[in-house]
Amino acid sequence: MKDSSKIIYPARQPLTGEIQVPGDKSISHRAVMLGAIAKGTTRIQNFLMGGDCLSTIDCFRRLGVQIDVNAAEGQVAVHGKGMHGLGVYPGAGNAQKTGGPDGDLKEAVLDTGNSGTTTRLISGILAGQDFPSLLSGDVSLNTRPMNRILEPLTQMGAHIRSVHGNGCAPLSIRPGQLHGIHSRTKVASAQVKSAILLAGLFADSPTSVTEPSLSRDHTELMLRGFGADVSSIINEDGTATASIRPCRELYAQDIVVPGDISSAAYCIAAALIVPGSSLLIRNVGINPTRAGFLSVCRDMGGDITLLNERTTGGEPSADLLVRHSSLHGVTIEGSLIPTLIDELPMAAVLAAFAEGTTVIRDAAELKVKESDRIVTVTENLLAMGGDVTPTADGMIIRGGSPLHGAVIDSHLDHRIAMSFAVAALAADGESRISGANCVDISFPGFYDYFN
Repeated sequence: MKDSSKIIYPARQPLTGEIQVPGDKSISHRAVMLGAIAKGTTRIQNFLMGGDCLSTIDCFRRLGVQIDVNAAEGQVAVHGKGMHGLGVYPGAGNAQKTGGPDGDLKEAVLDTGNSGTTTRLISGILAGQDFPSLLSGDVSLNTRPMNRILEPLTQMGAHIRSVHGNGCAPLSIRPGQLHGIHSRTKVASAQVKSAILLAGLFADSPTSVTEPSLSRDHTELMLRGFGADVSSIINEDGTATASIRPCRELYAQDIVVPGDISSAAYCIAAALIVPGSSLLIRNVGINPTRAGFLSVCRDMGGDITLLNERTTGGEPSADLLVRHSSLHGVTIEGSLIPTLIDELPMAAVLAAFAEGTTVIRDAAELKVKESDRIVTVTENLLAMGGDVTPTADGMIIRGGSPLHGAVIDSHLDHRIAMSFAVAALAADGESRISGANCVDISFPGFYDYFN
């Protein structure tokens, strides 16, 4: 991604008015994927036109799926090809001859860009296809751990491997007969769970995944909406199990994507820390498996009111009224972590503006995101004068001291860039965000919202 920088000045007045954040990234990804392997045309409204979701669209176009995009209206139509209609199509620009014993076969070569969600979820779908494929992304994506999906998919009978043998992409996938398994994951991860469940669609017997705690359940909700036989339970020991039966066919749906709570988090945080602010954020997804950031903000003393609550397609949403508040430190740990893993950098910045000490633990997953977010949050908070100590699985933030402007290294991580842009609004003096345009991955137009 081309480097860029952006200067952020302290807010000169309260943040007020009404806004609507872009569509949910997780739901947008899944709507295209399931629409592609369903019968009929899936129509998606409020689709997130960010770089990661566009990578998902590009991959399925290269697999022969016609996808019509109206970017101005946020509308996408996916003309599904059914469970076994994907393939290597002439003119799709994705075919190359495979090497070795498969040299006479053509494989689908797919570029997943910077998107870990695309890479991990589409691997589950491709594992059940009758053609070979190769997945690769940008430099950052190709350093992220993929063993967490390689191992369970291999247990299912998938022929999937890391091309360089380092547990990372590029990933080579060859046709294989899939079998149902009961997988027990060490970390609650929606991406891992989803890869296994999507492969389970093509297996010869039921598949289930048990996690230490419930991760976001967008895949289960959407699979059910498309006609799959999916069940989810919370076990007596607090673990969560999702199960799926093999599926002969999925059926197209009309999907209205709620606003992304991960994007709303930056607007919520800004309103909480900029004095005098009162901001109404329309149509935000409040799925309980994603709404941990709201819980943390309220526990810190944040004034957040939910208005006009409703449910569409199994996904709850609401309008959020957020007012400037005096915040205090909290402990963020345990089963709460999977519900706000992407929002933890923003929560850490909020903690720097709160009185008292905030402890974030059980969050080692932060190390394997677009950057090592324990390191990048720590170094940037220190640059702004914050008092923070990194730990093996999180950090300790001692808040209440004024922050000052600084040069912020985003490490081309969109969550880091946005979190510290918000910090700069309530800091003393101007800040410069390097690699600022990386926000387009998930929140196109982010800076314009605050202007």
